[in-house]
Amino acid sequence: MPNIRNILNSRSDKDGNFFVRLKAILGFKPKKLSVYKVAFTHRSLNKRDDEGNPINYERLEFLGDAMLSAIIATHLYNEVPQGDEGYLTKMRSKIVSREHLNELGKELELVDYVESKIPKDNFGKNIYGNLFEALIGAIYLDRGYTYCEKFIFDKVILPHVDIEKLEGKVISYKSLLIEWCQKEKNTFDYYVYEDTGNDALRHFSVKLSINEKVIAKARATSKKKAEEKASKRAFFAYQNQISKAF
Repeated sequence: MPNIRNILNSRSDKDGNFFVRLKAILGFKPKKLSVYKVAFTHRSLNKRDDEGNPINYERLEFLGDAMLSAIIATHLYNEVPQGDEGYLTKMRSKIVSREHLNELGKELELVDYVESKIPKDNFGKNIYGNLFEALIGAIYLDRGYTYCEKFIFDKVILPHVDIEKLEGKVISYKSLLIEWCQKEKNTFDYYVYEDTGNDALRHFSVKLSINEKVIAKARATSKKKAEEKASKRAFFAYQNQISKAF
């Protein structure tokens, strides 16, 4: 099997185009193109190095997730000296939520750079956030902590981190609704059952009852999604009461 370094470091017009486009995204010159190529390699290609280790973006995604979390945590620690551990954890979760990371990955059009055997239309929606984290991991390996911090500051913190707005952002409607019910001594129940509809994918339906009255119904491709969707509908039904309670 050819050495992976020879494959990834080979110079071509394609490499030149990748370098130019990557530099525009990063805001600085990448040194090791090979690392960034791995960040856009999908597991469906089944690439391996000489030792048989898989070559795809998933390990870089793990590294990037850790770097992003640490840098965001440091920023919040410095910016909100009055915030306790619970507050800081909740705020960090809002910034690095999967929904937000997917939005960031979409903004940078990272999916355009992916090499895969799977058509791009068949990627899951979380591919955008996964690639964003993998890119951060690649930056760290290529240029170190300082460049990684600068990229996160320019792409995440500066344009998207508004402490006051984030304080009012709901991460999980289910968690908020349960917290409100417990605080107000309201009983609640999520009745989830498998949907027997004609959809190609299996669906689940949920009925959410508060004080033994069905408040919201929803269906989705997983129990968790169905519960969250029903909780969101219930939240808007009780928005005024919930806002007063918190």
